[in-house]
Amino acid sequence: MHIGFLAVIAGLIFCMYHFLGNTTNTKLYGRSTFQWMLGRWENMGDDFSHAWLIPFVSLGVIWYRRKEFIAAPKHICKTGLWVVVAALALHYLSAKAQQTRVSVFALILLLWGLPFYLYGWEVAKLLIFPCSYLIFCVPMNFLDQMTFPLRMIMTVMATHLLNGLGIAVERSGSAIYSLSGGFNFDVASPCSGLRSLLALTALTAVYAYFTQKTVMKKWVLFMSSIPLAVIGNIARITSIGLVAEAFGEEFASKLYHDYSGYVVFGVAISLMIAVGNMLNADYSQVWKQWKQTFISPISTSSH
Repeated sequence: MHIGFLAVIAGLIFCMYHFLGNTTNTKLYGRSTFQWMLGRWENMGDDFSHAWLIPFVSLGVIWYRRKEFIAAPKHICKTGLWVVVAALALHYLSAKAQQTRVSVFALILLLWGLPFYLYGWEVAKLLIFPCSYLIFCVPMNFLDQMTFPLRMIMTVMATHLLNGLGIAVERSGSAIYSLSGGFNFDVASPCSGLRSLLALTALTAVYAYFTQKTVMKKWVLFMSSIPLAVIGNIARITSIGLVAEAFGEEFASKLYHDYSGYVVFGVAISLMIAVGNMLNADYSQVWKQWKQTFISPISTSSH
């Protein structure tokens, strides 16, 4: 396909979404879908700071598999044309309904449908992940509703862990109080773990894509990112309680609190790698080694 023709298509898509993309709060964001999306990222603060990296990761995946793209057979595919039509229709309807978020989904579908039409299924198949990965760019404001349940889960579990470790505490709502009066702190909304949950799901998606051999295993590892992120945040809150007991509330709530985010990612990423290794393990070989190590010596000694 001629580069000039592709440049014209890219220009038309940009113009459509930049000048006719947004119908929601145009005084603040203008008519551009891109300005609306960037504005949403900024309004969501650090919770969506990872979104800036998502397009580069998608491009990196395409570059990594560039030899497969070059080698793939290419031909016009009429099925891809229907995908393009559906994406354009979805964009039109979402603009009419003032649903810019849905329009962004239509853009992602369009970015996949055009190569599908111009180059065929073999190319489109390779683009499924890098295009789908762009969904992590879409501002999901409804996820804010998860903040309170996440706070409660982590507070309850951290309270049980601290008591189990011999530090007497009690919980009141999302606050944890030391019965000895050594510390008390509240798990506020910014500490709900939503930020790390969003970032870790995006990270796990890439890790699963490159390390797992089957689609089922990729999905299992990806879905595990949610409980792993929660476990990481429980470990963080528990560690704040331990540090507060050992070094005082002021140190724990200020200096340690500011850097305790590393605990979340350290725990969650370690568990992610462990789960990935478990999924990739050859359990027939594990059983054979276990049998040789533990069962065979017993059988030999009995004779």
